[in-house]
Amino acid sequence: MKVAIPTPYPFFTTAILLGGLALWGLKLQQSDQWLPASPGPSEPFQQGRFMASDSGQLYLPDDLEATVWAEAPMFYNPTNIDVDARGRIWVTEAVNYRNFNNKPDTRLDHPNGERVMILEDTDGDGKADQAKVYVEDKDLVSPLGIAVIGNKTIVSAAPNLVIYTDENGDDKPDKKEIFLTGFGGLDHDHSLHALVAGPDGKWYFNTGNAGPHIVTDKAGWTLRSGSLYTGGTPYNKLNKGNQVSDDGRVWVGGLALRINPDGTGLKVMGHNFRNNYETALDSYGNLWQNDNDDQVVACRTSWLMEGGNMGYFSQDGTRYWQGDQRPGQDVPTAHWHQEDPGVVPAGDISGAGSPTGMVVYEGDELGANYRGLLLSCEAGRNVIFSYKPEPQGAGYRMLRTDFISTFPKVDEEYKWNDIRDDIRKWFRPSDVAVGTDGALYIADWFDPVVGGHQMKDAKGYGRIYRITPKGKKLKSPTLNLAKTKGQLLALMNPAVNVRMLGFEKLRAQGDKVVKPVSKLLTAPNPYHRARAVWLLAQLGPKGQQKVQELLKSDQVDLRITAFRALKQVQPDVVALARQVVDDPSPAVRREVAIALRDVPFEQCKDLLVKLANGYDGTDRFYMEALGIAADKKEEALYAALKPAIPANPLQWDQKTANLLWRLHPASAVESMKQRALAPTLNADARKQAIVALGFIKDPAAAKAMVELTKHNDKTVAQQADYWTNFRRSNDWATLLNWDEVMPPKLSDAEQKALAMRQKLMEEYTPADEKVKLAKEMAANPEGGKLLVGLAAEKKLPDNLKPAISEIIFTNPDQSVRTMAGDYFTRAGSSVALSLKKIAALSGNETAGLTVFKTTCATCHRHGELGKDIGPELTKIHQKFDRNGLLDAILNPSAGLAFGYEPWLITKKNGQTYYGFLISDGQQAIVMKDAAGQKHTIPAAQVASRKQYSTSLMPDPASLGLSEQQLADLVAYLLK
Repeated sequence: MKVAIPTPYPFFTTAILLGGLALWGLKLQQSDQWLPASPGPSEPFQQGRFMASDSGQLYLPDDLEATVWAEAPMFYNPTNIDVDARGRIWVTEAVNYRNFNNKPDTRLDHPNGERVMILEDTDGDGKADQAKVYVEDKDLVSPLGIAVIGNKTIVSAAPNLVIYTDENGDDKPDKKEIFLTGFGGLDHDHSLHALVAGPDGKWYFNTGNAGPHIVTDKAGWTLRSGSLYTGGTPYNKLNKGNQVSDDGRVWVGGLALRINPDGTGLKVMGHNFRNNYETALDSYGNLWQNDNDDQVVACRTSWLMEGGNMGYFSQDGTRYWQGDQRPGQDVPTAHWHQEDPGVVPAGDISGAGSPTGMVVYEGDELGANYRGLLLSCEAGRNVIFSYKPEPQGAGYRMLRTDFISTFPKVDEEYKWNDIRDDIRKWFRPSDVAVGTDGALYIADWFDPVVGGHQMKDAKGYGRIYRITPKGKKLKSPTLNLAKTKGQLLALMNPAVNVRMLGFEKLRAQGDKVVKPVSKLLTAPNPYHRARAVWLLAQLGPKGQQKVQELLKSDQVDLRITAFRALKQVQPDVVALARQVVDDPSPAVRREVAIALRDVPFEQCKDLLVKLANGYDGTDRFYMEALGIAADKKEEALYAALKPAIPANPLQWDQKTANLLWRLHPASAVESMKQRALAPTLNADARKQAIVALGFIKDPAAAKAMVELTKHNDKTVAQQADYWTNFRRSNDWATLLNWDEVMPPKLSDAEQKALAMRQKLMEEYTPADEKVKLAKEMAANPEGGKLLVGLAAEKKLPDNLKPAISEIIFTNPDQSVRTMAGDYFTRAGSSVALSLKKIAALSGNETAGLTVFKTTCATCHRHGELGKDIGPELTKIHQKFDRNGLLDAILNPSAGLAFGYEPWLITKKNGQTYYGFLISDGQQAIVMKDAAGQKHTIPAAQVASRKQYSTSLMPDPASLGLSEQQLADLVAYLLK
């Protein structure tokens, strides 16, 4: 069905920009005259303003209805919401969002810090009528998460996780505690996100990849996590991968975390996300997360396997996915490392977007069809996606549907038609929560931009929608937490964090409540049964015995939950694992495997062998669980399995080949080499063996790969050549003497340019000859790079700069022309192109195709055209409307996409490399230049490095593009 939605804006002219998206990374920079007016703090609160236009519709299932529950000025810019036991909605605001990009004198400002608001419907008419400030605190810089658990309010605002406690119930905090600190990402989207109470009584939360995250819990355990990602904000400058935490493991990128409410027991539940905005738990203990992408094709919603690597960076965090992208790999596959051993399947890849809040709906109030629905807000696509995850082997199949949107169908072919369509792009669901009444509440940021470290609505407008069954009035229950009955009702409540109150009260009663809690094991709602399992496991021996019996349940989900619950309270995990290692369900055996990760091999040898024998040869989730179980035990497990494996590697079945690809033990190097060379095996089998060799960190593997580069089979030799050149800059950098094995070669042009540089810098070279040399160098690509390098290091004499400036801006190399703008003066001035004038022109798609082929295709791909150097543009229409895309083209350096920040690296011999930093390890740096070529630079040879704020993409005026050509280009890209 569709319902009309209110809008504070009579007409729309601007639209979408998503975090991390750009041609070369531009964020929307709309001039004031293009921004519609919005309601300000002085305007009276008016609820329910509606538009008759079809552009102002909200589409949702026919049996549900949507109403505006609250809107500005009751609150502003909602980033996250939660529900308390009284059914009130708590809101974190981000009014001062990214002040480094959005100056307070041009918009609404809270000089005393961000606020947490409490909204309430006091008369029960389905609309909020009261708003109060709970706290306003300068320590809250663009907070992105909130959890209300009893009298504690936990706010996520990097670098801190803050707890405010209201001890006297007056809706004002009496106590403030910095619960955890040390998270990276101050005033950054890729930072600390919302905390949520789990069904086990522990707290779960996550943080994005804007590290480093150096966090010590209250027991003294320290997390050390990072990656090579810097940028996005002025505060995100120092970060690195390959850091080791107190558990001896390397965690990278975005993290899913768990901690006890007392601040002890910090544990990584999964890692290597990009920007995982919120963790959603169901009552079985499953973790669900979404994640956004660098390009416009690869956002995802995933089930998270405990301890799993979710595949954004390289395994040590020193390389972006672009640095690991293999020949022939498409972006989604490479982006999430889906063909690498040790990476959990990505889940549903939904395409372009900017995912935000998540929740699992476990209530009955919306109707049976909605129970178990996983909801994922997609602010960039103006939609909330829904899933009913289906068990599939040891993992889940996730079919996506559009639950609520401003489009009748959120598909891959949306095309901007006219200016009225902009209104659809202003629905920005930042979070979704379940109320104590069973209704859904949706926070709407309502802005023309999403992410990208800025906002464009100067008044900070926001809304909260309420979703209920059509014609049915839902009411929040009164929970008497002093009585067992009230505690049980709280435990069964559909509001996630409210359930924690019932859990804690019942747990405090101990085995006295085993009987009433056990009655929930036969409840009609399966999620109530699962919550009872977790609680019973913590009610002493009597409760644990009840859970023990459930290990034999005929319900797979309950067996999994029982195992998970007992694992947390029984010290002998091996004994527990022996009880279910023969379970017929691969999902149960998956849990056994995960539980054995930190168990010494000799204590679990037989269990690991059984689990390996239970692999069916096709289930990737199960295989990754086995890999987690065998972590740091791969060689021992291979030795234990070897007696049952054919001695001749050419006789391995696919199950064995897959398993050893995942384990890739060093002792299997010779076997993998034989398989790679075997003409009797098919191409896929030989390729799999070569990939396995590429993941073995051993000199024997490196030598074997070098030998394969000389093989007479061209396909094998090419694959081996890729891996040899790739690994010499990272995992194999110190395993061989690469200068001897594969000595680097300078081209004639590079040698000539270096000789000219040396003469230019010699003290006794005559001044007129230096000018002549400088001009000659400025005219060719290699010489131009060296001149820029000298200028960057402040070694170039000032008297040579005018002569260089005359020529260098005509250099054939685009990157040289772009870099030169920072050090030399361009003659004349650029033509001023007007966004307003271009927007008024009608574009021709056919003419735009010509512009793309001649101007853009050297760096960008659109469909089958172009190169994969800059961001993919095939689905650009999903992230931009016409004005937003025009603005991105006109101002390519206004903001840089994550992973596309240009760097200038200069070697000690003067060679200069300009492009994207895709790998930054201790041994070597890898750059990708504007031609798409990768350059490996030994770290010991680096003289200087500099990150630029200017885009590698030139402005269109310098390319000689007219306003009509730009209108044509945009028409083509938005088709």
